[in-house]
Amino acid sequence: MKRLRIGQIGVGHEHASGIALALRNLPDEFELVGVVEEPQPGWYDRAAYEGLPRLSEDELLDVPGLQAVAVETNMPLLVATAQRCADRGLHLHVDKPGGESWAPFERLVATCRQRGLALQMGYMYRTNPALTFCRQALQAGWLGEPFELHVAMSRWDNDAYRRFLADYPGGAMYNFGSHLVDLVVSFLGRPQRVHAFQQQTRGDGLADSGLAVLEYPRATATVRAAITEVDGMKHRRLILCGTRGTVEVCPLERSWDRYASDPLQVRLTLLEAVPGYAAGTHQVDVGVMHGRYEAQLRELAAVIRGERDNPYPYDHELLTHRVLLAAAGYQPWEEQA
Repeated sequence: MKRLRIGQIGVGHEHASGIALALRNLPDEFELVGVVEEPQPGWYDRAAYEGLPRLSEDELLDVPGLQAVAVETNMPLLVATAQRCADRGLHLHVDKPGGESWAPFERLVATCRQRGLALQMGYMYRTNPALTFCRQALQAGWLGEPFELHVAMSRWDNDAYRRFLADYPGGAMYNFGSHLVDLVVSFLGRPQRVHAFQQQTRGDGLADSGLAVLEYPRATATVRAAITEVDGMKHRRLILCGTRGTVEVCPLERSWDRYASDPLQVRLTLLEAVPGYAAGTHQVDVGVMHGRYEAQLRELAAVIRGERDNPYPYDHELLTHRVLLAAAGYQPWEEQA
């Protein structure tokens, strides 16, 4: 199996170091040919890039045989940078979110669609094994008709992080809630209506606590994201209720401890027996999750090689971004739908 030649543009995104390390941890899949640094790198972990060639963007894009780019710039630069790469015919991993407006992201997706390029957005829960189990349980009919989905992703942050996030009117919902919106869309599809509620707990201009309510014909979904919750990373959770069963995951991951050996678990409650599980409540062990990004990047490699279809096609990416803009208060849903 020939390794894919990939470069990384940007080191300033919160996930940038993790993506670089994951690519280097997959030497059978990828050859990371170099990295383009930003003048103001943001969250820069020098160890992640030790020994990698430092290149300009033009130099990286001119590397012979380059096939893909991981775009890991600071958030405002993500979509424009990805567009330049797509115009060169390169497959993409683009970190989240897809920008604070609609048209640039729509253009990026259109370019990838027209040129047959893989586009993978960096929503880190897509290959989480506990959430994959929940999605499969829903799709298999184990839970019956879904009527309630609750997802939360919060943390506590200091004044320096608050100053960074204050540049974004969508605040915590835009940055962290984007992961959750992607989850809700993957579980329930297109909502009928989206309602955004933004709060400032300190009155300093930062929407540090957000709630979005998504309405479906027979269900509602609530999305919560805040940077004011003490020990919030350990309380990140999903609860999905259906007419015949419920699944619950808390915490969603153990990213605060990269050496954690405890498996992720799903609390599954069933009204009636399904294959492999009797009626009643079960603690389902889905195994230890080693790293946030490796499974997703393996998936990208398989898509680029044509070994599988992209499980998150272009239309999903468009819908996720449209819902996010409404959930974070950038544009009312009625104006987009």
